[in-house]
This record gives sequence, structure tokens and C-alpha cells, in this order.
Amino acid sequence: MKQRMSAQGWIRAAVAALMLFGPAPVMAQVFTPPPGCEGFVSVQSRGCKVSHHYICSGDPAGHQWRVDFGPFGPYFVSRIDAEAQWVYSLDLATGVAQELAPGATDPASFSALLDSGTDTYDFSQMASDGSRTRVRGFDTLTGRKVVIDGVELEETSFEFRETTAEGGFLNAARGKEYIHRAWRLFFSGPSEWDGGDGFAAYDRSPVRFDMPGDRGFMSVLPDYDCDEQLAALPVVPARGVAP
Repeated sequence: MKQRMSAQGWIRAAVAALMLFGPAPVMAQVFTPPPGCEGFVSVQSRGCKVSHHYICSGDPAGHQWRVDFGPFGPYFVSRIDAEAQWVYSLDLATGVAQELAPGATDPASFSALLDSGTDTYDFSQMASDGSRTRVRGFDTLTGRKVVIDGVELEETSFEFRETTAEGGFLNAARGKEYIHRAWRLFFSGPSEWDGGDGFAAYDRSPVRFDMPGDRGFMSVLPDYDCDEQLAALPVVPARGVAP
């Protein structure tokens, strides 16, 4: 008997096909989640990015997926658990996947953030190329609420630093993000990213939320800031993989 393809395997195959054969005709330019999975929101963001969030029935309770599309197609896939821990991610530019290493020193906790207003974390990730990295940081609720396209979000202040297992610097980020309590998701906000050349500002804040039935739901075409200058900016995945 053939084994059912996992959501993780399906997304790899589907995205590979998209990248190999290019986009479909305009009328068909929508993302279809894997069998057994259901999308619940598409997020159009600044910086020419659209993200689709979906849940799969075969996953543990609270787990959810996200796939990001830019002006040239899909570039990032991620899976988080109920505490918004970065369980799995796939960088489509490099083909490198990362998984959360067991035994985190200080696991990320969405519940702790809601309960106390601050959450610290210190965990490691194992990559498919054999490397291992360490991520340390914090999230703090600022007390400010914003409404974007009718959706109420809460602002956070954050900072994190990613290093090699030996402590060598890889990247760091700081700034503002937003959370949605019921969805248990983080969304990017005005922030700064340092990939080794110093901090540079970026902003991939959400602009529009498309729910099932909305015209833009599951569209693979980003709608905002899609000019050459912004499209050329380095891709910085939002946390809540999230990042």
C-alpha cells in the first residue's frame, strides 16, 4: 500500500513544480493547500509579499503552516506549533530545511507572552545540510493595539540573534511585530535586520487580510510595494515560522 504523502512532502513537491514550470495562467494563480489541509487566511504585506496560512488535519493540535510568495513566486515555507515555536522551515532559494532541535534551554512560548507580557527564548535548529544554529531573543507586548483591514492586532517589541553552534554570528533582528491572539500568529512590523553588514530597516507589515470567500484569498500575486527597488530587498522571513 502506498503511504500517504505528508503535508511536508507535498509542499516540497508542489513548490518545486511551481518553480520549475513557472506561474499558471492568471485565472489559476491561487495556492491550493495539501490534501487534508485547509487555509484560513491570506495576508498581503508591504515589501511585495503574500502569505497563506493553513492547518492540516494530520498534524498535532495547534500546528499550522505558512507559505510566502514574492514577485517571483514562492520562497519560504514554515510550520509552527501551538506555542509558535519554529518546528520546521524550508528556504526555497537554497533548498535548506531546518527543524527545531529537542531539549531547548528556554522554549519559545506564545502562552507565556500572553500571560506575562514577555517571553524569552533560547533554542537550537538542525539544518538539512548538517549545520546547527542557536537562536536567543525575547518578545514583549508594548500595550499598543492596531487595527489593520478590520483585524485587531497587538504590537510587540522583539529582538533575536542567531549564531552557529560554536557562537559565530549569523544574523540578528530587532523592532516591532504584531500578534493575533486567536490565530496564535506573529506578523512582521517595522524592524531592522543585520546579516553581517550592520542593521538595515525593513517593513513587511500586513496591509490586507483575505479570508475564505474574499477575492484575494490564496492568491499567489503580492499586491503592495512590488516595484524593482523593494523587490530587490533581502528576504527576511517573519517569525512564527515563524519568525
